[in-house]
Amino acid sequence: MTAPRPPKPARQKPAPKTPATAVAPKEKASLHPRNRHQGRYDFPALIKSSPELKKFVIINPYGKESIDFASPEAVRVFNRALLKSFYGIAHWDIPADYLCPPVPGRADYVHFLADLLASGNDGVIPRGAAVKVLDIGMGANCVYPLIGYSDYRWQFLGSDIDATAIAAAKAIIQSNGLNKAIQVRQQSNPKQILTGLLESAERFDLTLCNPPFHASLDEATRGSTRKWRALGKADPKRKLPVLNFGGQAAELWCEGGEVRFVTQLVSESVQVAQQVLWFSTLVSKASNLPAIQAALSKAGVLESQVVEMGQGQKQSRFVAWTFQTPAQQQVWRERWAPKN
Repeated sequence: MTAPRPPKPARQKPAPKTPATAVAPKEKASLHPRNRHQGRYDFPALIKSSPELKKFVIINPYGKESIDFASPEAVRVFNRALLKSFYGIAHWDIPADYLCPPVPGRADYVHFLADLLASGNDGVIPRGAAVKVLDIGMGANCVYPLIGYSDYRWQFLGSDIDATAIAAAKAIIQSNGLNKAIQVRQQSNPKQILTGLLESAERFDLTLCNPPFHASLDEATRGSTRKWRALGKADPKRKLPVLNFGGQAAELWCEGGEVRFVTQLVSESVQVAQQVLWFSTLVSKASNLPAIQAALSKAGVLESQVVEMGQGQKQSRFVAWTFQTPAQQQVWRERWAPKN
């Protein structure tokens, strides 16, 4: 006699499916410790400082306050609010179609350059008007000088080949009473970067540069289209902004792209080797580094560094180089000592 089979367990009803919720992406890298833009933006505080920002604030797919980064007007107003709230810049605007850079990333570059100066100065960041910085290709936005002066009280000279960008930067400087701290100068030859730009008696502790990274207008257009599509992918029907490069063409592309521009900058830096302590430039693509390092070797630089930076989902870097011997660097740094 066989034992009776145990009854089959009753089927359990499947648990009701919960609606899928968007999960905010984890940040791959963090900002520099001295960067003022740590964590999420405090939109109520920004709106209190700049009420015009309110109409551009949205709730993103993760349920957080944000702005529509695919809207040039929203980005411009957002930058204006950041500069006012964090750096005390009461008046800031740029012409349509000119580069509107993300402020936190630009601040990171400035802070890492401060670390570069401190590394040879017993860990102390030199501050004040004794430190002179050349911003190559400053653009209409004037962001690097505004941050550098606000955080470290450094003095700046900004150069550009575009007359409209020069005029816009001058308007920002004058309207904020920064004429003594920030000067601008037009590079009269658009095919040159440093050649013919500086006076023989001028000395700079740093140069910085955000070079054009596309090799042609067509490449720049494709790159910008990809960016807009990515930013607007939640709404495939959205109308993309008209891509009118106008005056910003020189900011986005040059013949030969980033490698050509940076290697030319390295080559021209030889001509003013004794007028600058540390040259530097951003490099958007790590794959461009070998060609740039070859150019540095050919130019006979005595020391160079690649400094990695991370801002949220983006990884970036800059290259710095000097023609000064350790003894010359020490003499140079003596200018930073406070005068009694």
